Formats: sequence, C-alpha cells, structure tokens
Amino acid sequence: MMNRRNFLKASLAGGAVTALNQIPVQATPTTSPAPDLMTDAVPERKGKSVLGLRCQPIPTVRLGIVGLGRGAGAVERMSHIEGTEIVALCDLNKDRIENCRQILKKNGRKDPAIYTGEEDWKKMCERDDIDLIYNATPWTLHVPIALYAMDHGKHVVIEVPAALTVKDCWALVDKAEEKQLHCMMLENCCYDFFELATLNMARQGELGEIIHTEGAYIHTLTGEKYNGYYKHWRLEYSKYHTGNPYPTHGLGPIAQIMGINQGDRMEYLTSMSTNQYGLALWAKENLKDDERITLSERYMLGDMNTTLIHTANGKTILIQHDTTTPQPYSRIHLVQGTKGVAVKYPEEKIAIQSHEFMTEEQQKEYLKKFEHPLSKYIGEKAKKIGGHGGMDFIMDWRLIYCLRNGYPLDQSVYDAAAWSSIVELSERSVLNKSRSVAIPDFTRGAWKDYQPWPVIDMEKVLHG
Repeated sequence: MMNRRNFLKASLAGGAVTALNQIPVQATPTTSPAPDLMTDAVPERKGKSVLGLRCQPIPTVRLGIVGLGRGAGAVERMSHIEGTEIVALCDLNKDRIENCRQILKKNGRKDPAIYTGEEDWKKMCERDDIDLIYNATPWTLHVPIALYAMDHGKHVVIEVPAALTVKDCWALVDKAEEKQLHCMMLENCCYDFFELATLNMARQGELGEIIHTEGAYIHTLTGEKYNGYYKHWRLEYSKYHTGNPYPTHGLGPIAQIMGINQGDRMEYLTSMSTNQYGLALWAKENLKDDERITLSERYMLGDMNTTLIHTANGKTILIQHDTTTPQPYSRIHLVQGTKGVAVKYPEEKIAIQSHEFMTEEQQKEYLKKFEHPLSKYIGEKAKKIGGHGGMDFIMDWRLIYCLRNGYPLDQSVYDAAAWSSIVELSERSVLNKSRSVAIPDFTRGAWKDYQPWPVIDMEKVLHG
C-alpha cells in the first residue's frame, strides 16, 4: 500500500507524463514510476538456465539481417568472415537494400532474398534456411523481432539497448530459456582494443580485486537528434523520458571485467539527472519558425545523468549519459582494483602498485604484454575492414566463431537484460528523488555458481 506522500508523488509524475502525451508524436511512453520501486516480481522460470549455453555447432552460419541503416555495416563485415552466408535482407528503405546488395556483390557473395514490407521481418524469421537473425533496427523493434525469431528457432543478436523496459528484459530471458537459444546484445564496446586489454589484465590478476569501475556514453548528438539520423527515435524518447536511455556502451565492458552475472550481480542503483537545458538551447539557436523550439522546453531527458550501482559483492559502478552538451567523446572506462587502475579517456593511462601512471614507453610494453588474444589474432584485419575502429568486426568475428564451434557466447541474454534494465530503473530513481531501486536478478540465482568465461588463447585453439 502506498502512503499519502508516495501517492501524491506518483500522481504528480503521472500527470506530467499525461500532459506531455498530448503532443503529437510517433513514440509513446514506456515507463512510469512503480508503486513499489524496490522490487519487481520475478517471473516463474519456463525453461532452464542458459548460462554457459552450448548449442550444436553450425559450420556455415546463415544470416538474416534486418535494419540496414546500422545493419549495412554488418553486411559488409559478415561478408568478410569465413563460414557465413547472408541469406536475406530486410528494410523498408529500398535504397538501403540496394546499397547492401552492391556490398555483397562487391565482396563476391550471392544475391540475398529481399524483404521490404512493414512486417516482412516476420517472413524472414519464418524461413527454414536461416540460423541467426541480426537485428539492427531502432529500439522499439528490438524485442518483438527477437521474440518472434526465437519462436521460430533462430538464434538472435540485437543492437543496443536490447530492451527499454524491465518487462521486456524478462521477456527476452524467458524466451531464450524456453527455447534454449542464444540471444546476445551487440555491445561492440566490449571488443575495443583497450577494453579487451583491461579485461585480460583483470583476468590475470594484474589489477588485484576489482572494487570500482566507471563507464559512460558522452557523445554530443544534439544536431543529429533534431535533423539527422536520430530524430525519429532518440529525440522522441527525450520528450517523455529521463534517466539513462543508453547505458550499455559504458556498462558492458566493465560489467564483464567485474564478472557481473558470473560470480557477482548488480543489486541496486540510485540515479540523478540534471534538468534539460541543451536541447532547448540548441533549438532556439539553430531552428527558425519551428514548433520544436517551444516543444523543446518541455523535454524530460536531463542533459547529464549519473547512475551509481552497488553489486551483491560490495563493489560499485558509476555510469553517465550525456548526448546534449558540447563535450569530447568519452566512455570513461575506468577500472579500479586493489593493485592498480586503468582508465581510457581522455587518454589511456595505467598505474600498477603506484600513485603515478606509467610512462608512455612503459605503458606501450605493458599493453603489448597484456594484449587480449582475440585482438592479437584478428585485430589487424579488423582495423582494415573497420567498424568503429575495428571493434565491430572483432565482435562479429567472435560471434560467428562461437556459433560455428558450439561455444557459449561472450555475452548471455542475462547480460542483455541486466545491462538494458538500467534504462527503466534509472528513470524510476530519477523520478523519485534518486531513491534506490532494486535491479532484478535475471539469472534467478545462477550467477552465484557461474565462473567467467576464460580468456581464450586463439593461437593455441586454432593452431594447436
């Protein structure tokens, strides 16, 4: 039962959202403050845990790719990876379809089946000759396509964030467990070179016990939100939501380093946002005779969000989000252990058992010693083919490698759910004066006994 004070808080928050809903938009709100912010009911398990899931090896992974804005890069990358066949492409935009057909032709791949209708992704998922659905659509389509794909026996990978609500996070978990299929979020930042090196350092014990990490997505996108690629989804989301709508680029790499869902888990968070200033300011300075100038003053998404997370083992995580104010790009990526610290932005720095960072020459030799075997093996090719400096290619290559060999994937559906749940949970906290909010245990307790997937020596695996 809510007391009178909580009832008034929830009513006032709900009234604000109702007023904003009267603005004609394409997107609608997906969250609101819950009466009991501390706990979400844990659904009854319908299948069995997929931690460490091993599926039958797939010698040639047959793909269907949907969403060819961001997905065009995947078409290019996958066409350079051995053991792949791009069977089908799906997008409403025929120019994007044609662009991807030319990419495949250039790289000596056969012409794929084409789907261009609004719900043609369903037809693609229903095909018997596809093993993996690569879902690179806008946010609101991530979950429906993933669920439909798994219902039709397909493994699925999803762009970030995998889901926008806790309810949808549970839907992904439940479906993957029911069908015993892989459902991985495409968190490419886990495969960037420095992040992989710090993962290796942590696994080797170089930093000692990891006690605190920091990550972020700080990337000025104001103009793009109004007039560019993001105007139909990021801007629409900003009208009705606060909190951190895009947490996984900063969170994913450090969550893996800390063994989240693999011996530890995120337990609760508290979140705080500034007011919204930047979107309104940009609109006034750059838009003329446009109703969005007036509307911008009512947007909910604060410029800077800071979220603090406490883990079951007593560790802490700081995550920030700001895509509005003029700042240099940063994901922070700070890893603090009992023996040392590593941080990536504004420049890569490492200190081991010292209050001073290594010299440039010392750090160069150190990073050479602890380069992750994955980037050591495939990194140079990844840099040539590209995709955010090569990390996208490493991610795709590793995904196909695991599927072809029947290995567990580097990230599980529990990672997709836990990392993505921060979207709704941070908003709940912000709307309720930074009250702490529980983070569901999407593994239903399996995290306690599961050990992190080891750093594999690719040279030994591939060459004996």
